[in-house]
Amino acid sequence: MNLEQLRSFAEVAATGHFTKAAATLHLAQPSLSRQISTLEKELGAELFHRAHGHITLTDAGQTLLPTAKRMLADAEAVRRDMDELAGLRRGRVRLGATPTLCVSLVAEAISRFHTAHPGVELELVEKGSRELIESLAGGELDLALITRTFDLAPQMPRLSLRGILAEDLVVIAAAGSDLLNSDRAQTDGITLAEVADRPQVLFHHGYDLREATSAAFETAGLSPRVVVEGVEMDAALRFVERGLGVAIVPAMVLVDRPLLDSAPLADPQLTRTVSLATRADVRATRAASAMESTVLSTARTLADTEPGLAAHVRLVG
Repeated sequence: MNLEQLRSFAEVAATGHFTKAAATLHLAQPSLSRQISTLEKELGAELFHRAHGHITLTDAGQTLLPTAKRMLADAEAVRRDMDELAGLRRGRVRLGATPTLCVSLVAEAISRFHTAHPGVELELVEKGSRELIESLAGGELDLALITRTFDLAPQMPRLSLRGILAEDLVVIAAAGSDLLNSDRAQTDGITLAEVADRPQVLFHHGYDLREATSAAFETAGLSPRVVVEGVEMDAALRFVERGLGVAIVPAMVLVDRPLLDSAPLADPQLTRTVSLATRADVRATRAASAMESTVLSTARTLADTEPGLAAHVRLVG
């Protein structure tokens, strides 16, 4: 058994397809098939049920997968440790974050980190909070920024979770539009009932922010007027900038958005907590520790000095 075989096995398990796995690993498919076949002979068990166009794990494959992921993660940690013998001139950091954070806090933090450590390779994974925790547990990430709270024990019993920011949700509209009734709304805020009467740009179902706002509308017995839904954050901001409607977003996305006006959401006020998740059972590399410090210092800067955010973003922890 060797790491290349385990890497091939894990990729086939992830994609459910030999051809896709071979393309991801930059291998010819026959070479990939031979690696899997050799691994199965060495272990004395079939790892995959092979049906035409559909590959699933056998019981033996399901048993091997978490061990294979841990072994690959350990090997990657050793490689990073060797890189870091040269200090932070080399190395690699794998950071996960939710889409809303990728256009705000993460963008600022990565820019600062790259300026300070240009030789360190950065990998950014953009997923929902639950998926990020699963990736962290599987050794695929060094740290993750999440925005949802749920029972984490099944995914990661040795999770280290640190609250960073409490961030209000605000209502945005195109700059100069009358959708917010700007003067009153920016002073007193806009209620959820008032938002429901305006055309709205909504995120896709399963998006952390969409689930939070949908729950608030349902609790209030309101049905929003939908002009477009199923979008990611970048598209939502563009649609709002072009006057299609309003959207409920985290306050930090307003940084460097001169084409947007905003108003506090009132009655009810909705707030989310941004937390930094790491594995308590894995020693952080120097590069990962440096990224954590950069994220924390960037959060402090945004909360303390960014114009317009002081009222909506607060440090926690």
